[in-house]
Amino acid sequence: MTRNWNGYWINTGKTMGAPSQTVGAAPYLRKTFLCGSAPAEAKIYLCGLGWHQLYVNGVRVDDRELAPVVTQYDRHDSYIEYDVTDLLKAGKNAVAVLLGNGWYNCHTTETWSFDKAPWRDWPKLLCDIVADGQLLAKSDTTWLVHDSPITFDALRNGEHYDARLEIPGFADPDFDDSSWSRAVQCNPPGGLIVKEDLEPCRIMREYAPVGEPFRKPGETVYDFGTNLTGWCEFEVEGKPGDSVTLQYAEQLRANGAITQEEIGMFIRKDGFQKDHYILKGGGIERFHPHFTYHGFRYVQLTLWSSGKQLPEIKSVKAQFVHNSFRQAGTFESSDATLNRLQQITMQSYLSNFTGIPTDCPHREKNGWTGDAQLACETGMWNYHARNAYHHFVRLLADTQRPSGQLPGIAPSGGWGYNWGSGPAWDSMLFEGVWQIYLFRGDPEPAREHYAAMKRYIEYCRGMSENHLVRFGLGDWCHWDRFRIAPVELTSSAYYYSDTVRLARFAALFGQDSDADEYTALAASIKKSFNETFRNSDGTYADGSMTALAAALYFGLAEEGRELTAEKLLALVRARQHRADFGILGAKYVPRVLADFGFAEDAFRLITQQEYPGWGYWVKQGATTLWEHWNGCSSQNHIMFGDISAWMYQYPGGAAPCFEAPGFRRFKLKPCLIPQLDFVKMTHETPHGTLRVFWERSADGKIRCDFEIPDGCIAELELPGRPMEEVGGKVLRTV
Repeated sequence: MTRNWNGYWINTGKTMGAPSQTVGAAPYLRKTFLCGSAPAEAKIYLCGLGWHQLYVNGVRVDDRELAPVVTQYDRHDSYIEYDVTDLLKAGKNAVAVLLGNGWYNCHTTETWSFDKAPWRDWPKLLCDIVADGQLLAKSDTTWLVHDSPITFDALRNGEHYDARLEIPGFADPDFDDSSWSRAVQCNPPGGLIVKEDLEPCRIMREYAPVGEPFRKPGETVYDFGTNLTGWCEFEVEGKPGDSVTLQYAEQLRANGAITQEEIGMFIRKDGFQKDHYILKGGGIERFHPHFTYHGFRYVQLTLWSSGKQLPEIKSVKAQFVHNSFRQAGTFESSDATLNRLQQITMQSYLSNFTGIPTDCPHREKNGWTGDAQLACETGMWNYHARNAYHHFVRLLADTQRPSGQLPGIAPSGGWGYNWGSGPAWDSMLFEGVWQIYLFRGDPEPAREHYAAMKRYIEYCRGMSENHLVRFGLGDWCHWDRFRIAPVELTSSAYYYSDTVRLARFAALFGQDSDADEYTALAASIKKSFNETFRNSDGTYADGSMTALAAALYFGLAEEGRELTAEKLLALVRARQHRADFGILGAKYVPRVLADFGFAEDAFRLITQQEYPGWGYWVKQGATTLWEHWNGCSSQNHIMFGDISAWMYQYPGGAAPCFEAPGFRRFKLKPCLIPQLDFVKMTHETPHGTLRVFWERSADGKIRCDFEIPDGCIAELELPGRPMEEVGGKVLRTV
């Protein structure tokens, strides 16, 4: 939603045309204004880039963090509508905005070249203040500016705060701002200004340290017991000029000190995941950063003083910062390993949704599209994430080149178009709107991005030979990188799937000629796929688990599908249910096994505790999902996280369908896996809560208790019973 603005863009007056300037302190921008009477309704419309915090009459307006959520700034920029009715008063009022760099001004150097992003500029704001339909103030050169105590802030590096520079009362109406400078009109960021419409980031949970911390004079390492995203808040007492430095990590050295070796290699300047605080003295001081966040389990806290007495830490806690999603689903079973995998998958998912879906919350913080599409269904089962996914798909569409090409990360300042993308990653453009339609029954995101999807399919058509494509990363993070399935197979499978989805959306939107064209193209891709990859024994390509499962998962295999599934089953059993695939096969293989009646084998594949496999991570004490099966590199990735969606769809049994989305009609076919004594699953659909409970009794019978939302129909399939259409409360015994 756009609006007509009265104000214009302002900042401190710095210009990117002066390269000798250092970035310097985060600025305050302040404005006083009059209000004739206490308003019945008052709003502040604010676009403050990169991140901002808003204060009115000395009070911070709300508890959102890292706002607004990142966009592709030269295409779209988000404003936030703040309700300040209870904060404005008759007479003189003051508003102050603290601006941080965020994604908008990535001024330090790293691998992905965001310091060269075409939108990059000094922090700036656009603002209108309206009460009872009357404009009270707007952003213009009557605003005043001053440096804040935040002397350095960078997305991946950290924040430095000098409490000696604090300005008491900076947001009070009667504060003496006569020494402040005038704001300067500046150029807009370049994108359309649209209202932010997704769940903001907030501090959602706090963790106390666990166990006895490792100590040496002036240095303490705190363990918070789990990987998470956010920062530490601490209380400290000491003299003016004393300081506290925090470095964040997810692994320790043998001597108990932290190590950032696995996650800090891509940051080339100004440190990595490090916050620094200088005390003002005079009592207990509390601090957490404003305009950065970190991925960590451990924090190394170092104290410094120019005198003999070090400052004293009074308390330390970790604060988990992520999008404030409402929970949509729950899953529980009788199996401890399966339950633990659900827990650590959720911890990974939330750790990698601090504004947008990311690969990891520390090393990169990038919106890798492959990770996002692989975890999208898991997200939709567990959280009300529709708005956040729509935001991310729009962001991704904003990165699209006129040719249809997409980068592997979104946002992108120009990096990722010629490495790191490919159909398995680019498919987030399709997957996001597809899952929103299935789960919420909402076609508008797909309608909005229909043209972008068409451009992408045409891009692939131009890259294809004999209707197959061979660009992309393929089955990333296989435990043996020399044995991944052919990239041409997996990329072509996604090309086929995306084309099918485009054809179905075309038919839904009444674009009949497009529907016919892309249906025919999909048929050509399928024909070429089978002619190229199908072997006479029912296997595909190199005969790997991923190759066989991809052919079945995407509906490419037709002739001899059961034989192909049996070949896959034989591979899984020959490997003793150990994972023999990367992130793509990790989605296909368990699903295909369950689809063809081998859910017990899928369960064993997911829960067995030998390397490589998910259960191995549980055995090793993982608190989040790892990037690699062996635990090297990041230990907080979400790309292996489809197992949670598998739990809902197979032991839980539910699956939405395109023909009647939003669970108006859906399949309900729980896999009654022998190793499970019970399964409890819930999911809040647009029409009410779906509940599934089944339990194995001592006599071997299974009691099933289902609750179907009002007005919805489930096509129920249970062993030994014909399919039946059911609604309301349903009790069955098998």
